[in-house]
Formats: sequence, structure tokens, C-alpha cells
Amino acid sequence: MGTDQSAAFSLDALRDRLAYQPLLLGGVALVAGTALTLASNATRAPIAAAEAHDTQMTLAQVLPAGSTDNDLLKDVLELPGPAAGSTRRIHIARKAGVVTGAVFNVSERGYAGEIRLLMAVDPAGRVLGVRVLKHTETPGLGDKIEIARNPWITSFNGHSLGDPAAEQWAVRKDGGIYDSFAGATITPRAVVKAVKGGLDYFAAHRNEILGAQP
Repeated sequence: MGTDQSAAFSLDALRDRLAYQPLLLGGVALVAGTALTLASNATRAPIAAAEAHDTQMTLAQVLPAGSTDNDLLKDVLELPGPAAGSTRRIHIARKAGVVTGAVFNVSERGYAGEIRLLMAVDPAGRVLGVRVLKHTETPGLGDKIEIARNPWITSFNGHSLGDPAAEQWAVRKDGGIYDSFAGATITPRAVVKAVKGGLDYFAAHRNEILGAQP
């Protein structure tokens, strides 16, 4: 009888232990999940603030100093993008309520991948500034499109669809006015095409952009 009771006791203890383990694991998972949620909530605001600051600084690089007094991060217009079903965010620059420029992203395929640019255009359709946001071009060759490595990207400033003429919106090797880099013609060619495409886009949506309400 004692043996039977001992066996029953052992089985009951085993059952209790097996039942306890899922509860323990569940508790650990709950505590870990709560900790991760709290950590995520605690870091979300600082990360968002840092990203907003970086975006603000980048936007300022393509606009003349003192040309805007509005919040470029909030004064945004959503328009159809160049690709079917896509959209394009246009940051509207204003001074005393008057539109002074439009800032948006453009991109083209370079030698090693997509080249993403940020460009600003004034109400008359002239380029105010262009900067590279992202690229994977060859170091020492294609990376000369970066302002930190070469001032070449500033050669677009002041240009428009009519200045230069349409056929001159190309690198010199292709009969245009823009310099290329030795051993890396594909990269500047892509940037020229992207900027020209940005001006075409602005011209097509000029009334919507200039008429955007703050």
C-alpha cells in the first residue's frame, strides 16, 4: 500500500511540475515582452527626433539660406509619383507664406545600383540645389557625386529645362554640358538624367505645387 501511495505521490508531483513549467515560461515571456515594449516606447521618441533633425538638415542643404521660414517637415504635399501607383512627397518651402521652392526625391539606376537624390526647385523651375541621399557607386570613381568629395553636384544650380537646351542635358561625352568622371561616365550620366527628370516632374505639377496650401 505504501508503494502505491509513493508512486501516486510521484505521479502527482510530476504532473504539478509539468503544469508549472508552461506557467513559468509564460511568465518569463510576459515579463520579457513587457520589457521590450517599454524599451521600444522609451526609445521611439528620441529616434524619431533624431530622424526629423537629420531630414531637416538635409532639406536645408538644397535650399538657399534664409529662403524659408516654415516647417518643411510638416508642409508636405502628396502627389502621384512617376511610376504607376506610386506617390511622391513634396516638401514646400515658404517665406512669409509665399512658396519659394519645392524639395523632393528623384532617382536613377547608376553603375552599381540606384542613386537617390534630393533636389530643390524654385517657382520658376530652376534648380536650387541637389544632394546625394544614397548610392552604391564605386569608391574613388562614382562617389565623386557626393558633395563631400567633389563639388560636381553643384553644377546643376541655377539650371532649368530651357537652360541648357534639352539636348544639352547630358554629360559632355554625350554632347551635353556636364562633366563626367574618368572611368565613371555611367554615374554622372544617371545623375543628370535624374535631375532632368525632376525638372520635368516639377513642370508637370507646377500649378499643384505652387498652389499648395500650408
